[in-house]
Amino acid sequence: MLSPRGSGPTSLVGLGASSQHALDLIDKIVHEAACPVIVLLHEPDPLFVREASKRGVFAHISDDDVEDWQSSIDIVLRRFAEYQDLQGAFGRRALIERAKGILMERHSVDEATAFEMLRERSRVDNRKLVDLCAAVVDGHRLLPANPHAPQSRE
Repeated sequence: MLSPRGSGPTSLVGLGASSQHALDLIDKIVHEAACPVIVLLHEPDPLFVREASKRGVFAHISDDDVEDWQSSIDIVLRRFAEYQDLQGAFGRRALIERAKGILMERHSVDEATAFEMLRERSRVDNRKLVDLCAAVVDGHRLLPANPHAPQSRE
């Protein structure tokens, strides 16, 4: 794995004798590591590049253009950082939506009111909204579905 100019790691996968082995490595790295994968080709292979792109590689480089490797890696690392930021934003958004849904169901309120409840509690408790939403989502299974129903103790 490479870490150019103090940035995060990058994996280079070279296409050797077995393209299937290289594709299997790409699958493993993409699913287990939090770094971009770049394919290193010794000669053009559009079919392999197409298969590798389906598995999540961020770029391919050729050993013909060694001077351009650093530029390619820098671009990949920037795009990967943007990708991770988007994933984080989508995850936070999904968490907020789930918390709003729980409050809407438990308090019989609309979406805007549920969001305002979360925002207000976030301000009062001086907590990040996403952290409060995580607590709501994590804790809602411990609460009764109908808060007015008597609890049975078994």
